[in-house]
This record gives sequence, structure tokens and C-alpha cells, in this order.
Amino acid sequence: MNKLHLGITFLCIALLISCNKDKTDKSTKTESKDSIKTESDTLTKHLRPFDPKLPTIGLLMYNGVLQSEVIATSDVFAKASESGERLFNVISIAQTKNPITTEEGMHFVPDYTFENCPKLTALFVPSAYDMYAQVHNKEIVDFIIKKNKETTYTVSNCAGAQLIGESGIADGKKIVTWIGGGEQLQKDYPNLKVQDDGAVTFVEDGKFSSSNGNLASYISALNLVEKMTNPEHRKFVESYLYLERLQDWKE
Repeated sequence: MNKLHLGITFLCIALLISCNKDKTDKSTKTESKDSIKTESDTLTKHLRPFDPKLPTIGLLMYNGVLQSEVIATSDVFAKASESGERLFNVISIAQTKNPITTEEGMHFVPDYTFENCPKLTALFVPSAYDMYAQVHNKEIVDFIIKKNKETTYTVSNCAGAQLIGESGIADGKKIVTWIGGGEQLQKDYPNLKVQDDGAVTFVEDGKFSSSNGNLASYISALNLVEKMTNPEHRKFVESYLYLERLQDWKE
């Protein structure tokens, strides 16, 4: 092989290697961009910016809150319609922007504080095993009084009824609390019409409704979501949550 042929051969090999390397680099860059895009989608696709055109459901939180009573409400109201339409803003609210620690030890970061909370259509007041700190916290009680003036609905679950009683917003109205807590609630707040918690799971009186709490919090949330939408949407949410499986469950 003469020098000319040898040179041409080496040139072809060099071009081939360079071309393959360029394809590899482009492929790697594409994969890297796809990876970044996928990670970004994972981080952002669940974000739901506040929409002022939608009714707003406020979930009150504080240290020691029973997380099931926060999750139940968000579970129900955060579900889109069967056609995929978003129906509500669902926001959490605490006294400060610091993460709160639930009774079960999880940390929840509130969306808003008492200072910057937007106008609410409904306020859900949950409970803790020890309500002393909350009932004696003037800022929490004042927040409930203030927001009740603008809400269409105010809901308590479990011992959240004590905060309702302390606020005085439901005097003369029917209310139910945790199973075994009704007698003391009536003594502490004689102006409430406390129902028999051994027989009553959920009660509604005007704009106020209440439940025994924990998983019974789904009842108060489902009742209200039906009032704010329609029975068909409630049934859709129930099916989405597989509630019939829980109701029919047997060992």
C-alpha cells in the first residue's frame, strides 16, 4: 500500500471515530437532559398554585394534631372531578410558618400562617389528644372566630369541638365530639347542644358540622364535598378512595 492510500485509510478511520464519538456525546447529553426533565417533573407536577376563582378549604394545624384528621379532609377535597377538573384550593394553616409535628411524629409544613391566610370557604378544626395548649392559645381561638365570620362552613372533628366551644361561635348549635368526651364538653361549654357521642358519629346544624374524628373525619369531609358539589362527585371520590373495600372488609 503506498503512502497516499495509507493516509486516506487513516483519515477515514479518524473521521469514523470522531463521528461515533459525536453521536455518543449527543446521546449522553440528551439522556442527561431527559433525566433532569424527569426529575423536575417529579418535583413539580403535584404542585397546585392557589387559584382565587376556586373555593378554599382551610385545614387548621398545630403541634400534636392528629394527622388522620388533616389527611382525611385533604384526601376528599383534593380529588379532581371525574373529568379531571380541579374543584378546590386545599390549604394548611398554622400559627407560624415553622413545620408542625403531629401526634404521630410526622412533620407538616403549613401553606399559610394566621397572618397571611386567604379567605376561606370552609375551615376544618382538628383535634389532639391533649387540647389544653390549644384551648388556652388565644391566637388559635381568635383565628377561628375571625375565619368563622367569612366561612360558609365550619367543621370540627373529635376534640376540635373544644376549640369551637372555647370560641363561642357555635353556641346554641348541635355538636358531637370524640367517643367518651361529650359529658365533659357539655360541662365546659354549656351553651353547646352536645350530642350523645356513643350514638352519634356526625351531626350538622346550620353552617356547623362535627364528627367523632379520626377516620370518622372522612364522613364530615364527604358530607361537605357533596353539599359543595353534588352526590355524583361524592360517589366518585368514595370510589377513588376504595371506601367500599374498607366497609366490606373481612378477615
